[in-house]
Amino acid sequence: MNAATLTRLPAALALAATLGACATAQNPDPLEPLNRKVFAFNEALDQAVVEPAARGYRAVTPEIVRTGIDNVFSNFKDLWSAINNVLQGKGEAAGNDWTRFVTNTTIGLGGLLDWATPLGVPRHNEDLGQTLGHWGVGPGAYLVLPLFGPSSLRDAADLPFTTYFSPVVFTDSTLEAVSVSGLRVIEVRAQLLDAGKLIDDIALDKYSFVRNAYLQRRRSLVYDGAPPDAPQDEERYDLPAKP
Repeated sequence: MNAATLTRLPAALALAATLGACATAQNPDPLEPLNRKVFAFNEALDQAVVEPAARGYRAVTPEIVRTGIDNVFSNFKDLWSAINNVLQGKGEAAGNDWTRFVTNTTIGLGGLLDWATPLGVPRHNEDLGQTLGHWGVGPGAYLVLPLFGPSSLRDAADLPFTTYFSPVVFTDSTLEAVSVSGLRVIEVRAQLLDAGKLIDDIALDKYSFVRNAYLQRRRSLVYDGAPPDAPQDEERYDLPAKP
């Protein structure tokens, strides 16, 4: 992690805290008209390019190769997760994720092989959005980002760091960076092919289904899977807006 990235971290924390505080308490999706347009764009792009590429990738790439690629990206995520666990004061979880990163980077050949899981070292998958939520920053307005999909003002602060903590950091040109990022998009989409079809089959309004599922999942992650019975006002997304 270079000095420039360390310098940007406090600024990202402050910005996300400000944006989260400015969110409308009773309406998590004040940008819904714009979000729906971006959602439609993403859906069209997925149907025309991403899904066919993912199906082709899954058809021609051996499973062992796909697993290795996923392991490499996940190994970088373990390092970022360890840092976020430190920021949240979760020492044991930070140690677990750091151990995973060191183990898989060394005897796992740069992350291609996941030795940490069979050794019983748990993964925690923390990110900056969860760290901000841990310290009381609300999710802010729901966002649909072009290409990246569902997010929120708080969670969007994590995006540049997630990009940095990936094989993209080793690329030497924009073309290489785009190629590596594109590979990750296709690899993840290949894992979600069956889930995407299920959503298409059961959702009457796919936009609302994805939004509600995203907000519920992120809230659960912030509270480590044990959210309070009654959501705080700033996290309610099922209440009408106040007049």
